[in-house]
Amino acid sequence: MPARQEIMKILIAPDKFKGSLTGLEAAHSLEQGWRRARPGDDIRCLPVCDGGDGFGETLAHLEGASPRISRTTDASGQIIEASWWWHQAHSKAIIESATIIGLARLQPNRLHPFDLDTRGLGTVFSEAQDLGLTHCVVGIGGSATNDGGFGMARALGWEFIDSAGRRIEKWTRLEELEDLVPPAEQSPFQSLIIASDVANPLLGPQGASRIYGPQKGLLASDMEKAEACLGRLAQLLDSMRGHRWREAPGAGAAGGLGYGLMAFLGGVAESGFQYFAKLADLEKRILWADLVVTGEGSLDASTCMGKGVGELASICQRHRVPCVAAGGIVQTNETLSRLFKDIYSICPALTDPDSSQKNPGFWLAELGEQIARRWTT
Repeated sequence: MPARQEIMKILIAPDKFKGSLTGLEAAHSLEQGWRRARPGDDIRCLPVCDGGDGFGETLAHLEGASPRISRTTDASGQIIEASWWWHQAHSKAIIESATIIGLARLQPNRLHPFDLDTRGLGTVFSEAQDLGLTHCVVGIGGSATNDGGFGMARALGWEFIDSAGRRIEKWTRLEELEDLVPPAEQSPFQSLIIASDVANPLLGPQGASRIYGPQKGLLASDMEKAEACLGRLAQLLDSMRGHRWREAPGAGAAGGLGYGLMAFLGGVAESGFQYFAKLADLEKRILWADLVVTGEGSLDASTCMGKGVGELASICQRHRVPCVAAGGIVQTNETLSRLFKDIYSICPALTDPDSSQKNPGFWLAELGEQIARRWTT
């Protein structure tokens, strides 16, 4: 008779496969494949997140929060229905800005950031306030905007006035700003956590516009105007608040939305991954496992730069728990190779990118089975 297979404890903890699978869907696909090879293993699934796309769903799953749909606007001002989550017993809202004002919601290369703003996010904040929710955590990665939170603030009742006493209604006129008029109630929440893994300031060579603007459509010729508008906003708002929020770590996140949430609403910036890790009791889950399987759509140098998958692997390394990675595509480098015990990819090992995109769950399950067979034989 063949020897009885030893039961392994497997923690499957991927991030999203962007544009293809949520973190939860990716975890279930990997689990499905693993069980085909080793049906007797003890498997636990825990999608990871770091403040970007998928943050809201992952946190809601952990906290038992209920989904809610709001009628609001995307970054371009188009009416949309957007998901967020709430926990009535904890009086808490969980909001992922990417589901409202995210770049992925817009058609590629159709709109310039000068024509986009964060107003739709402020509308959702107002609805949460109307429900009596007093606490909020908002993940701000993946935004399409570069307005410093201007649109959000307008939705919450802030007025922006030029030298002629006229209201400013587009953030690209902020260089004409002369006065700020706050609403009677300046924040809808008693506590607001800003979840992000970006430490950039609002302005300058490492600021919102110059570092993240190009991926949203800002051109080199746009930078002077973008800096002037956000700079004038920060000059007046920081003076009003008595604090240089423009220099705070994370102020430059999400096109300056990090700044806006701090300066307009008194939000506190926190690492999105660390917030998740604390809520999930991640280290305890890692110590339980014989092996951790993680992954994301593209494994490359950025994986090692504060993203959830890389941070997870670092914790595994610290506790000497082996961690392997699964990716849609992989661009290997020395840092990546040191971080993981092994790295597996769908493309080109199993199929081509087009087929992978058409049926991502199937191919990730195939990869999960391959990992189980290779790792345990």
